[in-house]
Amino acid sequence: MKHILISNDDGYESVGLLKLIAALKDLAHITVVAPATEKSACGHSLTLNHPLSFVSVDDDFYKLDNGTPSDCIYLALHSLFEQHKPDLIVSGINHGSNMGEDITYSGTAAAAMEGVIHGIPSIAVSQVMDYTKPTPDFELAASTVRILVQKVLEQGFPLPPRQFLNVNIPYGVDTAEIVSTYAGYRLYGNDAHLHRNPRGLEYYWLGLHPLEFRTREGQEGLCDFEAIERNKVSVSPIQVDMSAYESLHTLGAWCEA
Repeated sequence: MKHILISNDDGYESVGLLKLIAALKDLAHITVVAPATEKSACGHSLTLNHPLSFVSVDDDFYKLDNGTPSDCIYLALHSLFEQHKPDLIVSGINHGSNMGEDITYSGTAAAAMEGVIHGIPSIAVSQVMDYTKPTPDFELAASTVRILVQKVLEQGFPLPPRQFLNVNIPYGVDTAEIVSTYAGYRLYGNDAHLHRNPRGLEYYWLGLHPLEFRTREGQEGLCDFEAIERNKVSVSPIQVDMSAYESLHTLGAWCEA
């Protein structure tokens, strides 16, 4: 029987994680290792300054005390899978989108990145949210990831080593076409809110940016933001290699000058 390792960055009690487990539990043997608390936007970070502990929640279900999503995957592969590695890693279902350069902040994407670094096919799944409206039921996200996982288990992973699938689910629709996309160009502003506590001490609270973007010049096809705008499921191939190869010649000439 195939074996799937599941993690997330919203914590071991998140609705998205539980929906993901329910969607996949009859397709393979499931092991879950998730952070004990929410670790959103922690990026691809490992914990080096304090010890980490597995805490059993249920059979093959662990929370990692004080751990990040990358810690969860790293330690699971080295402690729980010493004999046989999992066939697939799935991270999510994240509460909120992970598109464009937001992928670099994402703990959800980081768990998948950690997986492919260790040679395991990996998928990151995120549910786009409208925070002015009720939380979605994750049904479309769950059914979509089930389709993708079935394809991987039956047909093999579609990407070369050190690349993972980054999936974003549109909000407010019951069905959606699945399309391949590239990561769009995210436009950022500053949404830091200054407040004072009852003793007058200033503090900042980082807010949420609107999903503003632009497409990349010369790139064919839809970007992830465009797909979501059109109520399609976005599936993007993301690579760990961040080298800007098209700039090597320019940089070489600059170094020699």
